Amino acid sequence: MAGNIRDWLAPALYVYHEMTYALIPMKCGDVMDKDTSILEIKGVGEKTQKLFAKLNILTVGELLGTYPRDYDAYEEPKKIGKLTPGEVCAVYGAVCGIPNEKRVRNLIILNVNVSDGSGNLQLTFFNMPFLKKTLKQGGYYIFRGMVQSRGAYKLMEQPRIFAADEYRRQENQLIPCYPLTKGLTNQAVRKCVRQALSFYKFAPEYYSETLLRKNHLISRREAVETIHFPADYDALLRARRRLVFDEFFDFLFLLRENKEFSEKLTNDYRLAETESTEQFIEQLPFPLTNAQEKVWQEIRDDCGSPYCMNRLVQGDVGSGKTILAVLALLLAAENGYQGAMMAPTEVLAIQHFDTIQGYIEKYGLCFRPVLLVGSMTAKGKREAYGRIAAGEANLVIGTHALIQEKVQYHSLALVVTDEQHRFGVKQRELLAGKGRNPHILVMSATPIPRTLAIILYGDLHISVVDELPANRLPVKNCVVNTGYRAKAYQFIAGEVEKGRQAYVICPQVEAAEGEESSLENVVDYAEKLRSALPAEVRVAYLHGKMRPADKNRIMEEFAAHAIDVLVSTTVIEVGVNVPNSTVMMVENAERFGLAQLHQLRGRVGRGEYQSYCIFVSTNEKKETMERLQILNQSNDGFFIASQDLKLRGPGELFGIRQSGDFSFRIGDIYSDAAVLKQASEAVEQLLEEDMHLEREENALLRKHFSNAAADGVDFRSI
Repeated sequence: MAGNIRDWLAPALYVYHEMTYALIPMKCGDVMDKDTSILEIKGVGEKTQKLFAKLNILTVGELLGTYPRDYDAYEEPKKIGKLTPGEVCAVYGAVCGIPNEKRVRNLIILNVNVSDGSGNLQLTFFNMPFLKKTLKQGGYYIFRGMVQSRGAYKLMEQPRIFAADEYRRQENQLIPCYPLTKGLTNQAVRKCVRQALSFYKFAPEYYSETLLRKNHLISRREAVETIHFPADYDALLRARRRLVFDEFFDFLFLLRENKEFSEKLTNDYRLAETESTEQFIEQLPFPLTNAQEKVWQEIRDDCGSPYCMNRLVQGDVGSGKTILAVLALLLAAENGYQGAMMAPTEVLAIQHFDTIQGYIEKYGLCFRPVLLVGSMTAKGKREAYGRIAAGEANLVIGTHALIQEKVQYHSLALVVTDEQHRFGVKQRELLAGKGRNPHILVMSATPIPRTLAIILYGDLHISVVDELPANRLPVKNCVVNTGYRAKAYQFIAGEVEKGRQAYVICPQVEAAEGEESSLENVVDYAEKLRSALPAEVRVAYLHGKMRPADKNRIMEEFAAHAIDVLVSTTVIEVGVNVPNSTVMMVENAERFGLAQLHQLRGRVGRGEYQSYCIFVSTNEKKETMERLQILNQSNDGFFIASQDLKLRGPGELFGIRQSGDFSFRIGDIYSDAAVLKQASEAVEQLLEEDMHLEREENALLRKHFSNAAADGVDFRSI
């Protein structure tokens, strides 16, 4: 109904408000486009604008391009007797007795029982003492949250409370849930999105009718409108599929466009093998695995061939990729050239630098390394620039600072990028452009099945290190429900008492204001752990919204064992090597893909001590627990990735968090593998038939890429 009203009310500059029949006048007198400031939306003032800015939303285009992270289906309340642990649902019941309040250090815990005649449900609230007066004995309310079990008891933690009429207004709708920041509610974002959609001037459809029809795609406009406010689940899947196809198509088109050029670059640096590399291998305290030997031979062959090396080395954490990178860099140095190694974080760059310094001291390698990271002083950077330009430094290790305009290389023959998906094609090209067609070696611990890797890394040849060193202790795993938490805390305390450290992973940074959520968040969980663990255990938290300097400080303190337990989001997926960490506990494990859980598990088991991984699932459904049990069966990342590929279907697209492997806004390479392959085929066919998009039917697509380039968008930066 709202869609029809919007069509005829648009000229009058009114918008149909969600949940009400109120007509809200707009501020501006013209239609909106992608560059319109969000200040033009009714109800958005300077305060709200600043909150949106924290989410990198400044314009209407950026607002509409911020897709919901999930959807909430407000279904009819269930009887308590029929509740299933692991599901988010609502119950309508009466408060039994007076709420019981207790304090655990700084935490106020409120417990209250609710009944509806079919059973009893315990509700637990944290730091909400005012509810003791709000929840009247005998009063009826609707409580909505994640159902959990404690033996024979069922409970909800921190459920949202509704009056009956308030809940009925939302019943049977798919409510979009957006990324939020403190002070900005989901309802406020929905209101702004609905207004923006009412007056947004969509660009014409840029795909040809042939491409749309062949790939069964809905229009771009319908997809954007539906992804925000779907009529039902099937419509939502159609909208999401179109937007995912667009992301993959844009990325792959520019990737394939450059493929032929990158494959045929003449090798200006023919690197001949020297005795030093063989001596280094012989001096190592461990033999190279067969897989390492095979990949090292491929690297040597590439470096000595008539064409530039352009190779991806994939391998699990601990498979020995770093040694292969050091060997390649040593080969360049021994031939009288420079090499560069770029890491995604300062902490990791410093760690690589320290590791190679250790090799120099122990094995007498010919490296003259220099470190270049953003936090260095201006004087330190100038000194590094001078050494690099003069050729005095033959190895440069750093972060994005390596591709800054001021950095001039003397004879850059080899570029190594670690965890390449954190950089993207464009950044690799910028670093490679610092030399005269240098060799490119990309390292990644992301276990991507070969069929997908060939598509995603179309500009690279692929090597796989699929064997772990024989002396590595396998991580012991367990998959448990929330009833195991108390024992898990005891276990972590025991490991800390032995002098070890632990990670705890949560899927959210902080609780969304005014929203109920089944997801654990870093900020509150850290406080909860401080209350649950002995007072001497040092707990800190880390997340991606923190300032880079603060993130680096926390990771450095954890590496130096100034922190015992680190509560974090998946920002630690690519982080510092802490061999002393022996426990990885992942909350809401059901919300992550198997491949990403395996990546997180790779943060432990890196030292001499036995390590453990605890996957806590709030969803106890049989299929969910069976899926997570795959992590118990294998520590092989490529096997797990292949199983992830098989198990993730359209029905789970909105239940599982997207992995951080590629910065696609909405696409996920595992869940959307079929769409990825389809987009790849569409790109290949288009380039074969009309490489330069000169046909009339592709004119708007050509304009699409031109406009993106004019706006500074480069899809290869994904």
